[in-house]
Amino acid sequence: MAKELKELTPREENYSQWYNDLVVKADLAENSAVRGCMVIKPYGYAIWEKMQRILDDMFKETGHQNAYFPLFIPKSFLSREADHVEGFAKECAVVTHYRLKTNPDGTGVVVDPEAKLEEELIVRPTSETIIWNTYKNWIQSYRDLPILCNQWANVVRWEMRTRLFLRTAEFLWQEGHTAHATEAEALEEARRMLNVYADFAENFMAVPVVKGIKSANERFAGAVETFCIEAMMQDGKALQAGTSHFLGQNFAKAFDVQFVNKENKLDYVWATSWGVSTRLMGALIMAHADNNGLVLPPKLAPFQVVIVPIYKNQEQLDAINDKVNTLTSQFKNLGISFKYDNADNKKPGWKFSEYELKGVPVRIAIGARDLENGTVEVMRRDTLQKETMSFDGIAEHIKSLLDDIQANIFKKALDYRASVTREVNSYEEFKVEIEKGGFISAHWDGTPETEEKIKEETKATIRCIPLEGDKTPGKCMVTGRPSACRVLFARAY
Repeated sequence: MAKELKELTPREENYSQWYNDLVVKADLAENSAVRGCMVIKPYGYAIWEKMQRILDDMFKETGHQNAYFPLFIPKSFLSREADHVEGFAKECAVVTHYRLKTNPDGTGVVVDPEAKLEEELIVRPTSETIIWNTYKNWIQSYRDLPILCNQWANVVRWEMRTRLFLRTAEFLWQEGHTAHATEAEALEEARRMLNVYADFAENFMAVPVVKGIKSANERFAGAVETFCIEAMMQDGKALQAGTSHFLGQNFAKAFDVQFVNKENKLDYVWATSWGVSTRLMGALIMAHADNNGLVLPPKLAPFQVVIVPIYKNQEQLDAINDKVNTLTSQFKNLGISFKYDNADNKKPGWKFSEYELKGVPVRIAIGARDLENGTVEVMRRDTLQKETMSFDGIAEHIKSLLDDIQANIFKKALDYRASVTREVNSYEEFKVEIEKGGFISAHWDGTPETEEKIKEETKATIRCIPLEGDKTPGKCMVTGRPSACRVLFARAY
């Protein structure tokens, strides 16, 4: 393990390679035999499961129910909403045949040319079309509304340049799709779910985010408005961590989903959709990890404490086991998750390095001398600080320590974001500052042309128009035309 750590590329030397090394060496994921697709390994999936469980509870607390819709979408469905098909057309995987046959020359199987589908099927890139085609059968009256559905699923978007967790051809996510009787209700829903995502990012992932609205150029294909949370990674690049879309009546009109409203008149349904994906795993790594490996916030760690015994003989191990049984019983009562690693096939030093690499928040070591003194050694992963503590009251101390680690990880990320966020007022200054990374707050005239010019010349995009913050009007840094407020620019993943 010491050798593996040595092979972890230093973050400051090559951030991209550091990230790739860490994902693989910490046993989170690896590339698969299918080009552009990944295998999420058990340790990585355990983190995703925690995310999933917490978010699922948050969704249900806000009145949502889980459902499941087909993986395959008839090609004609994507044609019904013009902006939507244009946005996803180049990313779609298409099923054209329904059968294979043995190759006549005996070399494996080939596609049977006689098994061509009458209509091609698209492997789900997102589910608005299939869901709204379904909702048409569910909705007749305002009494059928609202519909608040979410699904946990996989999607396929044909990416040519992939990166584990951040951009893969197939990835896991959740997608909420809701139907409402009024515009106001749908807008309220879109904002509510944005707040749910922000709450999760900050209070569970320990990642500070900026809540905002996407520019028209960056808006989801088919949406009237896209709300987002934007996070800052340790290399000064932004990451879109979640989106919530107000879809207006676009999909209801495309699929003729009408209802009789309270005034006994026909109207089209109002819609939202919202989602986060395994991209959050990438955010977790890039926001907190260091050159020693992962730094996991306790609320998302597969286990919050690892206990490693140090012994020379079976008698010492038996005595340590008795102590650990007492300790783990207390952990269970306090809701602290743990792992006791008393396997004899690895040395304690190897285990220390392994759990440091995997980002376990707290490590406890117990040796023969500790048994004599009634103490344990405690190390916290976020600061790598060690202290020797009395065994008495240790469980309550660990409980408090985990809360402190969670808060400290968030504060460190918040302080970093503050250090790389600044205002500029001229385009020349912007060109200099954007090279340093971070968020740049600047005035923009609101036109797609100016936005595109900035993107082409600097590779920076408008991450969002912040919902909170400075709303003072000014002049666009590029054109000098009036600007309603400052917007947030960054280079991004």
